[in-house]
Amino acid sequence: MAGSRLELIDPPAGTVLLIGAGPGDLAPFDPARTLVVQGFRPLHDAVAAQGFRVLAAPDTGPEGRADAAILFLPRARAEARAHIAAAAAALPVGGALWIDGQKTDGIDSVLREMRGLAEVDQVHSRAHGKIFRVTRPAGDWLPADWAGGQREIGGGFVTAPGVFSADGPDPASQALAAALPERLPTRIVELGAGWGWLAAQILTHKGVEQLHLVEADHAALDCARRNVTGPRAQFHWEDATSFRLPEPVNGVIMNPPFHETRAADPHLGARFIRAAAGLLTGAGRLWLVANRHLPYEAALAEHFAEVQEIGGDNRFKIITATGAGRKPAAKPAATRRRRR
Repeated sequence: MAGSRLELIDPPAGTVLLIGAGPGDLAPFDPARTLVVQGFRPLHDAVAAQGFRVLAAPDTGPEGRADAAILFLPRARAEARAHIAAAAAALPVGGALWIDGQKTDGIDSVLREMRGLAEVDQVHSRAHGKIFRVTRPAGDWLPADWAGGQREIGGGFVTAPGVFSADGPDPASQALAAALPERLPTRIVELGAGWGWLAAQILTHKGVEQLHLVEADHAALDCARRNVTGPRAQFHWEDATSFRLPEPVNGVIMNPPFHETRAADPHLGARFIRAAAGLLTGAGRLWLVANRHLPYEAALAEHFAEVQEIGGDNRFKIITATGAGRKPAAKPAATRRRRR
């Protein structure tokens, strides 16, 4: 990939493990000797489509071992440390671990940390970021708490490093849960279910017989499987924007994400709205929460006949919509008074 920091390093020999790679990172690598770990479903599928072997999470057995590894640094510090620990566990003593990342994602602080733990060399800078090589030492050289994994938080829930709102339920989901009616439809889909806090609240309501949790982040969905139990819950590791079921449902509930990078992207929420309309019966109902400034009204009007704001505050708006696939009734044209 032209302009990539990968051009600055010697191609690793043997089997190469790539953690966090997307489809745009793969050009220098041979699919026959490359293993990719990518837990975000749309990127996972795009990598697989290029002929690479790809896993949703690191394999701690023999199949997950490699001669060298390249880590594409994630934004969350705890997740970055967990990925470093996973990459190190896959390597032999003396194996090369390359770490690549942007300054805005903390590459400089990671470089300082690694220099205090192992031999670091081959530091290269390009495009507001760095890539450097760590030679894996013998023994337990990383702090024990870097291994990450699921952890308990308040209320008996578990989360994992890097998942959205890992320290507790986010305020938008709490506001949406408080605005839901006492009785809900029988068959519900939650798009973007995360680690399952909102789903657990949905299942406390009367009427719910079946709840589909749809989440693209594999680590978050693994947490949801522990946090939401019972036969009514069904779990789908899928891209919410293209998720479909054989039969329509009569309820969709969602707190859609509004960015995949640092920049807000209202089009992502609009794709969630379109997906919700495609899942619902004509009489089915959508409930969603969004940041007050996000312009979702046009997408809602395009896909639903009736749209109503039912709550919120200066930060959030809570909206319900029904009539999926039906156009709003046209308002009668104003009649012009004749001049006498």
